[in-house]
Amino acid sequence: MDFKRKIVEVRAGADIPGVNIPGTSGSKENKRASAGSLSLKLIWLSLCILLLFCILLPLLFVFLTPSKSDFVRVFTSPVFGRAALNTLFEVISSTFISVLLGFIYAYAVVKGNIPFKKFFSFIPFIHLVTPPFVGGLSFILLLGRQGFITKTLFGLDVSLYGFPALLIAQSLCFFPISYIICSQTLQNIDSSLENAAKTLGSTRIKTFFKITLPLSMPGIIASALYIGVSVMSDFGNPMIVAGRYKVLAVEIYTQLTGWMNGGVSAVLGLVLIIPSVVLFYFQNRLLNKTQSKLAVISGNAHLSDGEMQNSPSFFARILLTLFCSFITLCIILQFLSIIAGSFQKLWGINTSFTLKHLKTVQNCGTELWNTVRFSTEAAFLSTLIALFASFFVFRTKLPLKKYIDALIQLPSAVPGTLFGLAWAVFFAKLKFNASGALIVMAITVGFIPFSYRTISASFSQIKKTMDDSALSLGASSIRLLFTVIIPLSKEGIFNSFIYSFVRGVGTMSAVIFLVSFDTSLASIKILNLAEQGFWGDAAVLSLVLTIITFAVLGLGKLLVKMWGKRK
Repeated sequence: MDFKRKIVEVRAGADIPGVNIPGTSGSKENKRASAGSLSLKLIWLSLCILLLFCILLPLLFVFLTPSKSDFVRVFTSPVFGRAALNTLFEVISSTFISVLLGFIYAYAVVKGNIPFKKFFSFIPFIHLVTPPFVGGLSFILLLGRQGFITKTLFGLDVSLYGFPALLIAQSLCFFPISYIICSQTLQNIDSSLENAAKTLGSTRIKTFFKITLPLSMPGIIASALYIGVSVMSDFGNPMIVAGRYKVLAVEIYTQLTGWMNGGVSAVLGLVLIIPSVVLFYFQNRLLNKTQSKLAVISGNAHLSDGEMQNSPSFFARILLTLFCSFITLCIILQFLSIIAGSFQKLWGINTSFTLKHLKTVQNCGTELWNTVRFSTEAAFLSTLIALFASFFVFRTKLPLKKYIDALIQLPSAVPGTLFGLAWAVFFAKLKFNASGALIVMAITVGFIPFSYRTISASFSQIKKTMDDSALSLGASSIRLLFTVIIPLSKEGIFNSFIYSFVRGVGTMSAVIFLVSFDTSLASIKILNLAEQGFWGDAAVLSLVLTIITFAVLGLGKLLVKMWGKRK
């Protein structure tokens, strides 16, 4: 009888606590909805202003900085022409090898039916979250003139600095990206297609080249485009191991800090951004074009190891296992070289055990604290900004959604050195010299695209009918966001924060122009120590940053697991 009475009251327009029926009394709820709508519009306006001042205006300003003589100097100088060709050759070579290594590794783990596949699948993720400059530093410790492999094992007096060193360091640094993208593509391929080809008499090799490889091309191309942009903007590895092999990312920094040629640096940045934007455009176009096709292809899950009928031959599995073992050994050697270098008196010359390098950690306490603090603040801001941007673009009818979507992804197409230069020039013109705040915002802007894509992907899994139901019951849009959308997207939001922090710890290219004496970072300190030949001090700082990174990652995994059990 009570339930029937409530139904009658609702039909009569009664005000039931917690429920607001459209067209009935509910002034309090309407006032709350109006206040929530106003708050949402204020947040939307703040977001637009933030994107305008932090992304668009600095880039436009740095484009207007060069004079005509700067353009003439860059385009007529053989030095800059050689650097541009070096960059092009480096991007093509490093991208090709990174994608090749990543695809073969992914194929071995997903389709190869090799032993220890769970262990091998874990290695690229470990390497991905390692600070990027570790690869360049470990190369020096292993393959430099006093390297463990070149000098200690083989007694060679050789120098691999330059293009060979840069190619090895970048290939190992970026292959995990190719592995992740290609492994997802390979997992989405319906194995019944390969099994059907085998039933019709196709050989394993023919099936691979006629079915598996063509269906993997979207992932291969997507990883190549993404890695191409990343290699082009990489600053740490070229600065440490490239030697006299000049590339544009380093020349932008050198011209501004070494020669005080801000106009020339801006022109070099413009030269670098053109291919980056082109690669970014084709990457997004490919993603939008192939997403629906991949969804059709992946209608059935791939078969388990026991049911896999088209696995490679026994000899091929041996080769794939050896390949994965070699890549794993290279990555493990990088970590071991950093650990060993931290506790040797003088690498390659005096290998006796010492703890003197640990004093560097004590002396660099400010740099380590700045790194952790700035990375935490930037991770929080990038996640928060991406959260509101995803909500405005995908769950509201507010204006300028297309422009917000384009602006917030623009940093993916802009090399970090150019963004750092743009920020340094633009905010110096505004006489805003708060170095710490600029570093935090630079890291924030650099990782907003990833946070945006991660959170928007989580939002896309929530049916919009839930929005309609909440709004029809009188909830404001801002209340909908905090009571419905965010609780259902916790994992994506948390992953965004963890990734932004982990990558922010090792960031270098964007903040190199913004650090000051009072706001130095551990990554910049490592770069300076490596350039001066203090390998032990650089190694121990790298080791501490790596430990911090893995500790935060492990804590994040634990919290996600605990949240999942509680749910």
